[in-house]
Amino acid sequence: MPATVAEKRAAFRRLHESGCFVIPNPWDVGSAIMLQELGFKALASTSAGMAWAMGRPDNGVTRDDVLAHLRAIVEATDLPVNADYENAFADEPDGVAANIAAAADTGIAGVSVEDSTGNPDAPLYDFDLAVARVAAARAAIDRTGSGVLLTARSEGFIAGRPDLDETVRRLKAFADAGADCLYAPGIGDDPQITAVVQAVAPKPVNVLTLGRPVAELAALGARRISVGGS
Repeated sequence: MPATVAEKRAAFRRLHESGCFVIPNPWDVGSAIMLQELGFKALASTSAGMAWAMGRPDNGVTRDDVLAHLRAIVEATDLPVNADYENAFADEPDGVAANIAAAADTGIAGVSVEDSTGNPDAPLYDFDLAVARVAAARAAIDRTGSGVLLTARSEGFIAGRPDLDETVRRLKAFADAGADCLYAPGIGDDPQITAVVQAVAPKPVNVLTLGRPVAELAALGARRISVGGS
């Protein structure tokens, strides 16, 4: 019997409560079905993988492209799906809120919002704006009553600003602003991962595998492990 949207969302929240799980990143409906058949417990879209599967560059898709992609993945699988939603396709908090609400309507179980601007000259939103954007996403989800799990991402380590202190500062503020899960893609060594996990505890942390064994990352306190566009 296919799972309902509410059941998927409840299952996704339970996965974040204890232990460690791998959340693989399908590029399309076919890979989503394959990953479900392999026995994974949840899936996460990848903005890069989706774009490449469409013959476009990363960040070369529109919000409506992504919403259609999310609906297709959600409908194709019984697993909870987390949405890679880039910068929520808006700079200002009001736009973030509107676009997060639209994403929740697709049936996703979780959504990730980044502090990356896409501008190489200023790759991260200013601190206060970045926090306000997470707070806006939190408020939008709460208004929907959907129970969608909010992951806030700080992108410094993959956007040319690899500053651990600033990354930790941002993730702590995002957690205080209502993020359910925190993620700093690109951190890789043990002290970096430990610093992030400890800074936002008891909230769960997603870690990009970068080829490291699951057991190692779990021992460092990672709750969720993804592979991203790779």
